[in-house]
Amino acid sequence: MKVELLDNVKRKTIEPVITQTVKPGSRVNTDEYQIYDWLKDHYEHKKVNHGKGEYARDEDQDAKCEVHVNSIEGFWSRLRSWLRPHRGISQEKTTLVFRIL
Repeated sequence: MKVELLDNVKRKTIEPVITQTVKPGSRVNTDEYQIYDWLKDHYEHKKVNHGKGEYARDEDQDAKCEVHVNSIEGFWSRLRSWLRPHRGISQEKTTLVFRIL
């Protein structure tokens, strides 16, 4: 995984990073944030709706939650814990994009 700092979380900023990194047709799980709506045109895009209390979904009833963003949620939790003693980083520097290399 590579963490990359971006200027903002706008589609025009994140789309090139994602399309250069993720192969077309790959499965991409996100939350319901509208900035990800374009993903369905290039990828198998699945969403969990945190706003409705959904955090994982078992789509084929096999007792495995195939749709979730728990891995990245865990990463954020660890990153926040690591940053706490350093008094964090400025709000302007908190937009990160993750690439699995």
